[in-house]
Amino acid sequence: MTLTLRNDYGCTEAVIAENCGFDRFYKIADLLAEQLRIRFTNKIDDSDTSYWDFNFKGHRLTLHYNIYDGVSIFPSNSRNAAQKDNDAVMELAKVLTQLR
Repeated sequence: MTLTLRNDYGCTEAVIAENCGFDRFYKIADLLAEQLRIRFTNKIDDSDTSYWDFNFKGHRLTLHYNIYDGVSIFPSNSRNAAQKDNDAVMELAKVLTQLR
């Protein structure tokens, strides 16, 4: 799994899979649920985009998929993300790269 960090939207976004399909998104979601015991609290799905919210160590994060951008994780409150939320994104992304 590759890892790219971006700050395009005022928060840290960890891109963990680029140029992929929904199947890759579901594999990553399953990995989060099974290996890290993450429960998704809100799921918004569209034909080409998904936003699944979850808590990681007390931080509200979002697993995002888009057919053009791939799979990423960012703070749910992206525009007003605290530095602690951005740090949680980086920590989780590093954990994900080690799980594979």
